[in-house]
Amino acid sequence: MKFLLIAAAYLCSTTAAYGVTKPTLRKTTTLQAKADDSSSTSTTHSRRDLLGRVFGSTAAAAIMTANNINPAMAEDAPAAAAVEDVYFGVGCFWHIQHEFIQAERDFLGRNDKELTSLAGYAGGTKTDGNGRVCYHNFQGIADYGKLGHGEVVGMTIPPSNIEDFAKFYFTLYSPKTGERVDPGDKGGEYRSLIGLPGGTNHPEYGKVEAAATAVGKKLVAGKGNDPDTYKTGNVYVYDSKKFPFYPGEVYHQYHDDFQSPPYGKAYNNLANLAFEEGRMKTTGCPDRV
Repeated sequence: MKFLLIAAAYLCSTTAAYGVTKPTLRKTTTLQAKADDSSSTSTTHSRRDLLGRVFGSTAAAAIMTANNINPAMAEDAPAAAAVEDVYFGVGCFWHIQHEFIQAERDFLGRNDKELTSLAGYAGGTKTDGNGRVCYHNFQGIADYGKLGHGEVVGMTIPPSNIEDFAKFYFTLYSPKTGERVDPGDKGGEYRSLIGLPGGTNHPEYGKVEAAATAVGKKLVAGKGNDPDTYKTGNVYVYDSKKFPFYPGEVYHQYHDDFQSPPYGKAYNNLANLAFEEGRMKTTGCPDRV
């Protein structure tokens, strides 16, 4: 089933882009209007270097499991068979989804049909009466901002790779400012947050905290409906069992963002594949399916 990815109607931009006022398309910039022009290239390199370094040592067992290479070795790496639902957020979810899709490929060796990263919402204290959490919409249905949620990317990964994904997450901040790459996105909807089963009690939490400390960030236990983290250095950590991930609308998935050149139709069309295979579903929110 085919559908359109509509960028002009719904934007990862100012929170004023809903209600009776028609959303305005924000001007495209090249990753902070080339503010990080020189550092932008180094950021890309550092992310890929990080993936390359970790890929060689920690992802081997997960790759064998995901691709059924030498099943006899499965008994030697039982942790690779277990997976957990986690999420990460730092500003608009379009760019973050693209980056974590690449991380799934590089860390876990996943192919197009095995990718799990989806744009969505988390960190709020409630849903509407039908269990929905939706993007800003003209009908005013289950607005995620009013419900206290932030934009995140949810994924299913082995617990043994949480440290890898956490380290990668912290490379997604601007190397120049240490903040999200688009400060024009303001409010709690764009706060920095991480969701783990058990939150700060997760067995891998210490490694996530070490990754945060290494880049000057402080992890704070989220209480739900928390304020923006911009210029605070804080990253909220939520128990994903108490504050679950709510997948976003279909039109938000595998979307180009306004901070980078278009990702290309091969990337955009992954949404069609995921929808047709049932790995991505409608949410009951206003959508374009």
